[in-house]
Parts: sequence; C-alpha cells; structure tokens
Amino acid sequence: MRILIVEDDPAIAAGVSAALRQGGHAVDHVSDGGTADTALRDTPYDLLVLDLGLPGLDGSEVLHRLRRRGTSLPVLVLTARDDLRERVRVLDLGADDYLVKPFALAEFEARVRALLRRYTTQGAPELAIGRLRLDLPGHRAWVDETPLELTAREFGLLEALAARPDRVTSRSQLIEALCSWDEELTDNGLDIAIYRLRRKLAESGTQVRTIRGLGYLLEEVPAGSAPADEPAGHQR
Repeated sequence: MRILIVEDDPAIAAGVSAALRQGGHAVDHVSDGGTADTALRDTPYDLLVLDLGLPGLDGSEVLHRLRRRGTSLPVLVLTARDDLRERVRVLDLGADDYLVKPFALAEFEARVRALLRRYTTQGAPELAIGRLRLDLPGHRAWVDETPLELTAREFGLLEALAARPDRVTSRSQLIEALCSWDEELTDNGLDIAIYRLRRKLAESGTQVRTIRGLGYLLEEVPAGSAPADEPAGHQR
C-alpha cells in the first residue's frame, strides 16, 4: 500500500514512516498542509496519516478539501488536541480514526491495519482468490494452509493487484503503488517482479494474466485449466 504521512514533527514522522516501511508499505512524507493538498491531488494513495497543527494550511482544511473532492481515501488523524469537541469536529469533517499524541507505535500500527482492512477487504480478515488467501494489512499470504514466501516487492505487487479484484491494473498503476517519491522501479524491475510472482503463484489456483495493451489482472484459474505462463513484458 502507498501511504502519505503529513506531519511537521521530524521525530514522529521518522518513527511512523520507518514502522510503515518495515511493514512493506511505500511511504511519502510532507511537513506542511499546502504540499499535502497538492500531493493528494496528484498521487493515488491507500491511506492518509494527517497531523492537524501544520504550518501553512491547517490539517483540518486539508481534510475538508480532500472530502470536498469526493474521495473516500481513509484518513487517520494524529494530533495533540485532546478535546472531545475537537475529536467530534474532525470526525464530522470526514476523518476515519483519531489518535492523540503521544501514542504507542504498536497502537498506531494496529489502527493502520484496521483502516486498511476496512477499505481493502470490506472489513473481512482475509481475501481469498482460488486457493490463495491474503491478509493485506498484515502482509501475509497462504496457499491452502502453507505460508507463501514473498519478498516485500512481490507482496506489494500482489497487494496492488488483489486490491482491484476483477479490474485490470496498468503498469503505471503498479509502479505508483510500489514506489514512494525517493524510490525508483524500472520497467525491467517490474517485469522481473511479475515473473517471480507468477512462479510462486503457480500452484495457488490464481494467476496474473496479461491483458495486452492494458495491464494485468489477478484471477482464479478455471478448474481443469493450466495457469497462463506468459512472460512479463512491456504492454504495447
């Protein structure tokens, strides 16, 4: 998942960013509201972690503008404003959860997992496709009862495809999901990740199918059919 952290406290930003990256997420960080508003307009995210007391544009206004654009992006607010009326106000503006500083990192991570689970699997603990089972927020996968060993990039690729069931995901969307601003993924790197993921899914009853000229689709292999084994490559 790709997550935007909007926080002007360097220590807090560094701590939560490191925890999310360790969990396999792509993370971008900005420290003021104006830059956050621009990033939210230009980049597709799976979660926004938003401080309220920001320089320039206040976090409440960032949230207000986000919801006014009609997006349902989940938002976790981090703030030192421990007041009931303030919490109610921010939740009414469209925040999905609220965490008061100082907070335990373990609680932050649990709230992130809960929000991502709510929005990626409609609250279900797992997503099943064929014999493949996925816990997207927990970054775990199984074929039947056997854990599927995936690298962070391979799981990120699987996650990006599984989050769009029955829909084609383009190469550019996959690259956006897998990389933060300070990272880079080449076309060749994406091809390698797709090839390796296909090999690991070979016995799962699920395949990554190439839709020529459009992108890729994660789907269940019909009973009695062999998984497609097309080489990864640029979509023409």
